[in-house]
Amino acid sequence: MSTIIAPHGGVLKDRLLSEKEADSLKAKAASYVSWDLTERQGWDIEMLLNGAFSPLEGFMNRSDYESVVRDMRLADKTLWPMPITLDVKEEFSGKISAGAKVALRDAEGVLIAVMTVSDIWKPDKKAEAEHVFGTTDVKHPGVDYLLNKSHPVYVGGTIEGVELPRHYDFKQLRHTPRDLREKFQKNGWRRVVAFQTRNPMHRAHQELTFRAAKTSEANLLIQPVVGMTKPGDIDHYSRIRCYEHLVKQYPEQTTMLSLLPLAMRMGGPREAVWHAIIRKNYGCTHFIVGRNHADPGKDSKGNDFYGPYDAQELLGKHQDELGIKMVAFPEMVYVQEKAEYVPSTEIQPGWTVLNISGTEFRRRLMEGLDIPDWFSYKDVVEELRKTYPPRKKQGFTVFFTGLSGSGKSTIANALMVKLLEAGGRNVTMLDGDLVRKNLSSELGFSREHRDLNIQRIGFVAAEISKNGGAAICAPIAPYAQTRKQVRETVARNGGFIEVHVSTPIEVCEERDRKGLYAKARAGIIKEFTGISDPYEAPENPELVIDTKDCTPDEASQRILLKLEQMGFIK
Repeated sequence: MSTIIAPHGGVLKDRLLSEKEADSLKAKAASYVSWDLTERQGWDIEMLLNGAFSPLEGFMNRSDYESVVRDMRLADKTLWPMPITLDVKEEFSGKISAGAKVALRDAEGVLIAVMTVSDIWKPDKKAEAEHVFGTTDVKHPGVDYLLNKSHPVYVGGTIEGVELPRHYDFKQLRHTPRDLREKFQKNGWRRVVAFQTRNPMHRAHQELTFRAAKTSEANLLIQPVVGMTKPGDIDHYSRIRCYEHLVKQYPEQTTMLSLLPLAMRMGGPREAVWHAIIRKNYGCTHFIVGRNHADPGKDSKGNDFYGPYDAQELLGKHQDELGIKMVAFPEMVYVQEKAEYVPSTEIQPGWTVLNISGTEFRRRLMEGLDIPDWFSYKDVVEELRKTYPPRKKQGFTVFFTGLSGSGKSTIANALMVKLLEAGGRNVTMLDGDLVRKNLSSELGFSREHRDLNIQRIGFVAAEISKNGGAAICAPIAPYAQTRKQVRETVARNGGFIEVHVSTPIEVCEERDRKGLYAKARAGIIKEFTGISDPYEAPENPELVIDTKDCTPDEASQRILLKLEQMGFIK
């Protein structure tokens, strides 16, 4: 471990041990209790070990955490806006105590670091969400992760790094803060302006970054995030190939592309301050903040979580204390009469402004429509078309949910036959009973086991959809949060159509050939959906079908029409 001071960038605290020290620690760690890092923890620990999260020396202890949540400062009053915590299961927390050593390992069991535990506590996550994100609405991805996906107990303590998490992709573009500081110094880059993005870059972004570098009289670092971003974002492999095409349009001697292994929280204003601190640690002197920086979108009522320039306002208040200068930019728009991009604040009366929103751009990709040259470069568009072909060439999942006896399996079988009759795609049926027999035979019917069964179905369906096939799933799937997880998993690489078979419970009971409802009402079958266990009806499914009012033929035809309307079939 070392402390590095550069001409600009401030103190950098590297938490990696020397090779000799790491070998010694590996031998000792065999006797320590182990924790397998989650995906987000894996990204966080990389940033802790390489010094990008300086001055942090590990996952936050309780006093630092509470101070950051409340005041955006560590306990020693150092400005730091985002909690960096190690969340663990309650069962695991019972195995450790203050002073214990914990071996932190990746998903394959490779030792990444050892933590010396200082604190173990149960946080008030709703209070954390309210303070950090300004909301408890789970439509916010950071809040959703905090309240629905993270573990209930936090463990704080310093870490000693054995090795950085391994990456096999784009190695030439992966640099630690130490690497970049050394490159800047070697190349004589005394002023460096950083631009962060989690989306493909088009001509508007290029113009913005050109102007920012010119205004700052600085060299340009394009540093896209390759860790966790907003659910539904384009995968980093496709994005980086796009950046590699785009960077050719910049002056080679004054522009650099490097990847940032960060797990974003989509925290708007606080996140902008956090990103600025990170860029200072990488050796940058300036940081570009545009409109809607780290924006999570709209809340459950359709309102924006943050104002378009809230991030600029908060970072502007703290930039002097941080020692990195913000370069604030409005939205860039294309003016037809000038045939160029200009800031939205400079638009004159009579000018024709052309714009394609992100939603419209994705629609054009999905439908194979033209994308004009003024919006993006041909190489970038072609790269995105490889990853995101028109919908008629994409795979999809039809996910039925409803009570036992509602008619899910019957409709699903009718749909499968119609899709096979039409041809053009491989079709796979993942019926609830079949999955239970062949994929989840060891599971019971507790909530935990039901969730696991649905997650397995979602995983298989996502793989089928990703490879261009059609998956038809027909479980009961009673819990809304689990269905939401399946939707997110599938929608990363294919279409997702949720069909709520809303047949009333009294009709389902009348059809019950196996006598399950009668056994449930008699208490013979425990935790039976609709009787002794709740069914959480979908709020916004793509289709609602009540089989007391239609035949399987009619129901399957309605689904085919929906698939046609959405562009998945001709």
